[in-house]
Amino acid sequence: MDDQNKNLILAVFLSGMVMLVWSIWFQPPPPQPDLTLPPDAVQTTDGTSVATPPAAATDSTGQSAPAVPTSSHAEALDKAPRITIDTPKLSGSFSLLGGRIDDLKLKAYRETLDPDSPLVTLLTSYGSENPYYTIYGWGRTGDMPADSVPGPDTMWTVESGETLTPETPVTLRWDNGDGLIFRRTISVDDNYMFSVKQSVENTGASARRLFPYSIVARYGQPKTRGFFILHEGIVRMSDGELQEIKYKKIPDLDVVAAEGANAELVDVKESGWIGFTDKYWMTSLIPTNGQPFTSVAKYIPGSDIYTAETRMPILTVEPGATSDVTTRVFAGAKEWETIRMYQNEEGVDRFVDSIDWGWFFFLTKPIFWLLHTLNALIGNMGWAIIALTIVIKAALLPLAYKSYVSMAKMKTLQPEMEALKERCGDDKQRMQKEMMALYKKEKVNPAAGCLPILMQIPIFFSLYKVIFVTLELRHAPWIGWIRDLSAPDPSSILNMFGLLPFTPPEPGSMFAIVSLGVLPILLGISMWLQQKLNPTPTDPTQKMIMAWMPWVFMFMLGNFASGLVLYWITNNTITFIQQYSIMRSQGAKPDVFGNIIAGFKRKKPDDK
Repeated sequence: MDDQNKNLILAVFLSGMVMLVWSIWFQPPPPQPDLTLPPDAVQTTDGTSVATPPAAATDSTGQSAPAVPTSSHAEALDKAPRITIDTPKLSGSFSLLGGRIDDLKLKAYRETLDPDSPLVTLLTSYGSENPYYTIYGWGRTGDMPADSVPGPDTMWTVESGETLTPETPVTLRWDNGDGLIFRRTISVDDNYMFSVKQSVENTGASARRLFPYSIVARYGQPKTRGFFILHEGIVRMSDGELQEIKYKKIPDLDVVAAEGANAELVDVKESGWIGFTDKYWMTSLIPTNGQPFTSVAKYIPGSDIYTAETRMPILTVEPGATSDVTTRVFAGAKEWETIRMYQNEEGVDRFVDSIDWGWFFFLTKPIFWLLHTLNALIGNMGWAIIALTIVIKAALLPLAYKSYVSMAKMKTLQPEMEALKERCGDDKQRMQKEMMALYKKEKVNPAAGCLPILMQIPIFFSLYKVIFVTLELRHAPWIGWIRDLSAPDPSSILNMFGLLPFTPPEPGSMFAIVSLGVLPILLGISMWLQQKLNPTPTDPTQKMIMAWMPWVFMFMLGNFASGLVLYWITNNTITFIQQYSIMRSQGAKPDVFGNIIAGFKRKKPDDK
């Protein structure tokens, strides 16, 4: 491969890496919401005179109720009677006021690596600082008064059940006093799936028209990572079509007069779901397969409320009849095995796509599957990453072999290349023509050396995506000081890797780039040794780029996830062994030690 090709590839690759790091480290954080605004909303009727479901508390006339004073989540829990939720993976409670599921913690996950740190809190109650909950109810037609259907301020009574567990569902009851009896049966499985059955019994003398709805309401834009490679916001599936709307884009939805808000409505005919996804957690509404519904993504600007809603068709309930609709609610961790089980065994259409696989999904999905399988066999995610790297390198070995053979042949042609330069002088056209003839005669492809590098770029980004977004890497230990492969190496050269009583800068701070850990340093050394398989380039520009590249990468990747740096070190080590072995098999004798010594020697003044 000639100098121009090398410089072009290096420039493109380094430019891409710089853009990636710039986007990750220097992208400004999204603005935080003003939570002092009233958290209530008044919604209007649509063209069919059906009142849309309220996202916050309203009074008995359907008008906006005063804002609930902001308080702590614990204080908000005391405002109404509650039913305890206790499953193998979930703990919390739901309120009899409105029947909200608004207090949910994940038993298997803590906020930090400290075993005594608080459990991850997923849902929080109305009236707390950042309410995030699910609520259900019935929309009414224009001829029904507002207090004839249950709403967010309805106080339900318990008809059966005391604690919500996988074995003991809870049924709530509310009588509107005008011939309609509403019931809500809530059940939950051993993982993260709730099932909410809403029914209405008509004991009156005339038919009633109304429709059930479900809402996930989130007050104020939550604190997000703000990374361009990560989706946080609304995610929904509508008859096989996946849509993702970031939080910052939801307020830009078209203003829908019937909603009195910025909204996007999608009519789903057969199957779908909608909800909010964070990096590792998700709350999604999942109507029964075959049940048509309207999927609604909405932002209420005056109240700074984000909602994901499902609305069922209008039901006509005849006298003496009962109608019911069941909606499932996933509220929990985005565990790949669990989500895949809901997709494959319980028919939740393409539920695995709720994990953000990105544009390279055709690579990220199989890479994650292989990593997950290796981890199950080995029992340690760090060693699984090393094993994954070995598998990838083995798969690319035929391509690498051709590349390294071509590079070895190029080196054997070096004397003839020098002779060509002397013969052709400044005649570049003649030089190019004779070089091509030489390559053809010796059956050498000068571009073959580029292929392994080009193949590594999408694999690198795909693995970075897998390590960054998948829950299975969160808090996953490897060895010793590496206790979280999804986080940067916590060791630092600034305190001699823990020998000095000095706390290094936190990852993500402006000084963290100089706080190199053990893994980033090993990365730089592995790249530097790989370069020493070949003599130092004679071209000054190329020589300078090659000299600086290992150390630039060392600093650039220093604050990346430890799992990604571990992959890169392993990849460099295997590449070194492969290239050395193939070069030897082709008669070349790489002098690694000699090249290292030559790199430290200065040229004499008359040699410059």
